[in-house]
Amino acid sequence: MDIIEAIILGIIQGLTEFLPVSSSGHLELAKAILGDTSVPEESLTFTVVLHFATALSTLVIFRKEVAEIIKGLFQFKWNDEFKFSVKIILSMIPAVFVGLLFEEELESFFGGKILLVGVMLLITALLLLLADKAKNTNKEVTFSNSVIIGISQAIAMLPGISRSGATISTSVLLGIDRTRAAKFSFLMVVPLIFGKIGKDLLGGDLSFHSSDIIPISAGFIAAFFAGLLACKWMIALVKKSKLSYFSLYCAIVGFIAIVYALLN
Repeated sequence: MDIIEAIILGIIQGLTEFLPVSSSGHLELAKAILGDTSVPEESLTFTVVLHFATALSTLVIFRKEVAEIIKGLFQFKWNDEFKFSVKIILSMIPAVFVGLLFEEELESFFGGKILLVGVMLLITALLLLLADKAKNTNKEVTFSNSVIIGISQAIAMLPGISRSGATISTSVLLGIDRTRAAKFSFLMVVPLIFGKIGKDLLGGDLSFHSSDIIPISAGFIAAFFAGLLACKWMIALVKKSKLSYFSLYCAIVGFIAIVYALLN
C-alpha cells in the first residue's frame, strides 16, 4: 500500500465512520478496487488504526461530553453524569462479548468479502429507511435502551453494516431524540476502539512492517481530519431527518458490490 492509497482510505474512513454508510464496508470495497493484497490480519490492523483516528476526532468534537462522562465515573454519585456513564458502559457489553468470543471469525470477514459487504449494505439501507420514517420524539436514552443499542453495535462489527447507521436507526426506532441518538452513537464506540487498540498492542496482534509506518501514518492523519468534518455534518443531517438519502446510497453501492463480487 502506497501513501496515496493510504490517504484515500483514510479519507473514506473519516467520512464514512460518522456517515451511516459503513466505514468498514467502504474500506473493504476501496481496498478491493485499489488492488490491496493485505492478508486479513494486516488489513484489519490498518482498519483498526483508521478507527483509532476517528475515535480521536470524536473526542475532539465531544470533549465536553467526554469530560462529563469521566467526571461521572469518578464521582460515584447517582447524578446525570454518572447515569450517562453507566449507559455508555452497558452499551459496550454486547460488542465486547462478541469481539472476545468471535475475534478470529470477525478477522476473516476483513479480507475482501465483497459479496458479504454488498448484502450487509442492503440491510443498512433498510434500517436507515425505517428510521427515516419513524416519528420524531424527545425521549432520552434509558438503561434498557443502552443494551439494545449496544446489540445493534455488536451486529455492526460485520463489514457493510454501518455502525453509526445501525445504532442511530435503532435509537430513533426506540423513540429517542435524534440529536441525543447521534451523540450517544458516536460516544459509545470510543471506549471500544481504545480498548481494542490496547488489547491488540498488549497481545502483539497488530502486525505491520516498518515500510508500512509512513502509509499508515498518512492514512491516520487523513482519517482524523475527515472525521472532524463528517462528525459535525452528520449531527446536522440527523436533526433534519435526511437518512433516506443515505439509505438510497447504501442500496446502490450494495447492489454494485454484489454484482462486482458475482462477476469476479
